[in-house]
Amino acid sequence: MENRLPRVVIAALRGGSGKTTLAIGLIAAWRERVGQVVPFKKGPDYIDAGWLALAAGQPCYNLDPFMMNEEQILQSFCERTRLADGAVIEGNRGLYDGMDAAGTCSTAALAKVLQAPVLLVVDATKITRTAAAAVLGCQHFDPEVQIRGVILNRVAGARHEEMLRTTIEQYCGIPVVGAVPKVKEDAFPERHMGLVTALEHPEARDAVLSRIRVVEKYIDLDRVVAVARQAPVLIWEGGLRPRRMTKAYRQPVIGVIKDSAFQFYYPENLEALEVRGARVLEVNSLRDESLPGLDALYIGGGFPETHAEQLAANGRFRESLRSAIESGLPVYAECGGLMYLGRNLHVGDRTYPMVGALPMDFRLMGRPQGHGYTMVEVVEANPFYAVGLMLRGHEFHYSRVDDPDPSGLAMAFAVRRGIGILDGKDGVCYKNILATYTHIHAIGSPEWAEGLVQRALARRRGNPARKSNSMESRYNAGKGFHLTST
Repeated sequence: MENRLPRVVIAALRGGSGKTTLAIGLIAAWRERVGQVVPFKKGPDYIDAGWLALAAGQPCYNLDPFMMNEEQILQSFCERTRLADGAVIEGNRGLYDGMDAAGTCSTAALAKVLQAPVLLVVDATKITRTAAAAVLGCQHFDPEVQIRGVILNRVAGARHEEMLRTTIEQYCGIPVVGAVPKVKEDAFPERHMGLVTALEHPEARDAVLSRIRVVEKYIDLDRVVAVARQAPVLIWEGGLRPRRMTKAYRQPVIGVIKDSAFQFYYPENLEALEVRGARVLEVNSLRDESLPGLDALYIGGGFPETHAEQLAANGRFRESLRSAIESGLPVYAECGGLMYLGRNLHVGDRTYPMVGALPMDFRLMGRPQGHGYTMVEVVEANPFYAVGLMLRGHEFHYSRVDDPDPSGLAMAFAVRRGIGILDGKDGVCYKNILATYTHIHAIGSPEWAEGLVQRALARRRGNPARKSNSMESRYNAGKGFHLTST
């Protein structure tokens, strides 16, 4: 099939250049002026993606050359943009920063796969003509990368802007499509993992509106859209997957703990469960009094450390989850979910009781304990994956295991790249739990969704009386279920 969609990659010379907040404003302003814009985030990221989704008014999807092959990237991009008016892909780190000297898995590599023109964000702090040299270097470093314009950020004043604009356009032969002065970005506060999430921000929509005003005042949106329209026709040989909707009473119900403590979920993962026939029911660990009747449970990452007091206070929910686990409920947990299933969470000099299903405590540290791409090999029997499978994912956690009970630990994964839980191992198992620091993306690892749905189906067949009237009525009323389908 052919994809003629206008598209642009927002990249930078380095991380911290301000490309995320500029991308937020560009997406929101483009949406108001042109129409539907689908946002994408390069690399493993939940927080920036949440802000991009808020700006676009629809989910932000991740494209990652490490966790996905080129065919999977193209399929995901083409499927999710078939009805759109444009696409904005925010890169990560510097344009050519990758896993090795060849720039493997860089933003530039992704831009080439998508044949997308690049707008380069240049942090103008304490720099003038050297900025043109840096841009020119990026142009010549890999001529196949289509750098089509520059956005100057943190410009000191009119004279500074004029010097930058003149030298870049003269020596690089590409337009400066915007020059943003130094402005306070207090609307986007940060903490240890980056921006505060959009879900937790008390005035998230106002923050997005503030960036729209910046874009409208300092960036030529018409020229940005013109750059996006320079993208050539993208040819993809695959076909679109059919939609599939099935009757709820025949399907497994998979709960997802989704609240301000646990909010790190790729939308593609939830869609992958639904495509395989599951119904996804959102559960709130902070407010719900008990776990509803489920066939399986998925607990993603998040910030249990900032919600530790609330999580500990909801003892009835924790006890209902522990009881369901003891009765054999399949549970897949990642990072924050792993921490929640432990005995206690230590934050500073405070200790908070968690679910207590796993024989280990977790302690929040001041520095990252695991950060980057991971590769794990499935080496032991577990509820969800076949032994011998190699999985690619990522980890980013400030916590570490504290006071584990080795006699109660069974680990399914051998870590081939990354840190994991303990002694080069990850994927702790107990009954039908598999809990890991590694985050998996369902597009690159379809075995994840298949394993979770199959385990949920087995649970449902083994418990025919589990069909809850209250749960079915909740579905029929359209309340509480995530109904996205691809």
